[in-house]
Amino acid sequence: MSILVFGTTGQVSQELARRREGIIALGRDQADLSDPAACAKLITETDCHAVINAAAYTAVDKAESDEAMAALVNGAAPTAMATACAAKGIPFVHISTDYVFDGTGDQPWMVNDLTAPLGAYGRTKLTGEEGVRAAGGTYGILRTSWVFSAHGNNFVKTMRRLGAERDRLTIVADQIGGPTAAGDIADACLAMADQLLADSGKSGTYHFAGGPDVSWADFAREIFAQSNLTPEVVDIPTSDFPTPAARPANSRMDCSTLETVFGITRLDWRVSLADVIKELSNDEA
Repeated sequence: MSILVFGTTGQVSQELARRREGIIALGRDQADLSDPAACAKLITETDCHAVINAAAYTAVDKAESDEAMAALVNGAAPTAMATACAAKGIPFVHISTDYVFDGTGDQPWMVNDLTAPLGAYGRTKLTGEEGVRAAGGTYGILRTSWVFSAHGNNFVKTMRRLGAERDRLTIVADQIGGPTAAGDIADACLAMADQLLADSGKSGTYHFAGGPDVSWADFAREIFAQSNLTPEVVDIPTSDFPTPAARPANSRMDCSTLETVFGITRLDWRVSLADVIKELSNDEA
């Protein structure tokens, strides 16, 4: 089974490429998401059984001043991809985000809860979701949160660097969510593609995040504990760490429908973190 993957440098796309034979991965030099029609043409012309979009405009703060580009990449491109997949009769799996919600309250977000993005990144990702649904084909939208891996820039790598350099770190403690390993997201995407190929009735929007839910500060504490680093972690409110784009305070997501429909269970991010830290340690050795 061949799967066309948009993205080669992102955290999830790198994990997808490691996991299965038959992955046809397209980088930015082959598939420019700022040219949605070209992305659709690649799908039309490629012999594949399914498509996974693991590419996105993920610079949350920059998107506030660059929303037009973010809208092309996060909105128009996946819409064009999904339309091409629908015409071809193959499943389309698309990764989205908890940023489509406004982050209020303290309960996990359900799949069908009202969306209300706080900023440009969330707005453009929501536009992409709406376009995928409207395309009329077989699809799976997978919303996830707080992605980490041994690749690229992410919280785990930043904390390991800072934890080795400093004795004391102030870290936001009033944003709560589920850290999610890119490798686990890749596994979920592949399982969804396989099952959607067999049963288009499973099309829909789903949530996938690691458990248990924690604050960024407590996530950092676990990273330090597993990395044998001992900086003092001081909890601070979001208001002490201003950013151009507002972050949702509540990123908790209810993942039950993914388990019910696809049999994909919520995983303990602490176990996945141990694997990532082992890989990072081996790379550093």
